[in-house]
Amino acid sequence: MKIALIEPLRVPETLIEQLAQPIKDKGHEFIYYNEKTTDTGELIERSRDADIVMIGNNPFPEEVVDALDKTQLINVAFTGVDHVGKKAADRKGISIANAAGYSDQSVAELVIGLTLDVYRAISKGNEDVRSVDFPGMIQGREIRGKTVGIIGTGNIGLKTAQLFKAFGADLIGYSRTEKEEAKELGLVYKSLDEVFKESDILSLHLPVTDETKGLVSSEKLSLMKSSAILINCARGPIVDNGALADLLNKDEISGAGIDVFDMEPPLPQDYPLLKAKNAVLTPHVAYLTDEAMVQRAHIAFDNTLAFIEGNPKNIIR
Repeated sequence: MKIALIEPLRVPETLIEQLAQPIKDKGHEFIYYNEKTTDTGELIERSRDADIVMIGNNPFPEEVVDALDKTQLINVAFTGVDHVGKKAADRKGISIANAAGYSDQSVAELVIGLTLDVYRAISKGNEDVRSVDFPGMIQGREIRGKTVGIIGTGNIGLKTAQLFKAFGADLIGYSRTEKEEAKELGLVYKSLDEVFKESDILSLHLPVTDETKGLVSSEKLSLMKSSAILINCARGPIVDNGALADLLNKDEISGAGIDVFDMEPPLPQDYPLLKAKNAVLTPHVAYLTDEAMVQRAHIAFDNTLAFIEGNPKNIIR
């Protein structure tokens, strides 16, 4: 088989070589492109003759997938596969694998980081200390004793709940499937509306589906306490960010920490959250740590080896 890794995975090239060696030892060809491209023609050229195409989170659109004649597997070193031409893959009978689980810890930690920034105004304080006209100190809040609502208690939601529990928070949650591990942490499952109404800190951990897109609507956001904050390190289209900005500016929600949007940064200057009060924004980096990148590389190459050996794993379609 020919295996092509067509973009860098943000790990040292020595690790790529180490992980690729078992593939080569089995007599397969491995090609690595260490520069990212978004050019459709170049993506086709890199992928055309490969039996397995390995990608990260770079767009791999329908027209590229349509041009693949030999490919059996698109191996995505990422959790989501929204950037892959899935319809074309289905038409051509190409399997898709992902690397779910590599960034559970990193995402959960950024949720905590954004919560602390909103509660303690860390970013604002940094700016204030450097300001010629020091405006004075900002009085913050503690996580301990607050009610944290976890919407979506999959692996990342559970990891996030564990970290909040370590801070002394009370846990409530909503999920289509109730997890015993969550209940063992002390999380109490409630209806979606109850979680919106009762949470002091609301953290989202849902994928984008037809059911979840726009789920956090103006109506749902209006259920939140005026003292509550919203944290979104999941997927941007889940939230009506225009409505969120409006409620923040009216002091009907006290703050938000947002890592994901309904588009990838850079955001247009008229994007509502850019001028919203008490909003801490990061550029879709929850997954992006040194440790997570190493973990995803290992998972991706394990997926490739498993497929070569006739025991595919992490196949999602």
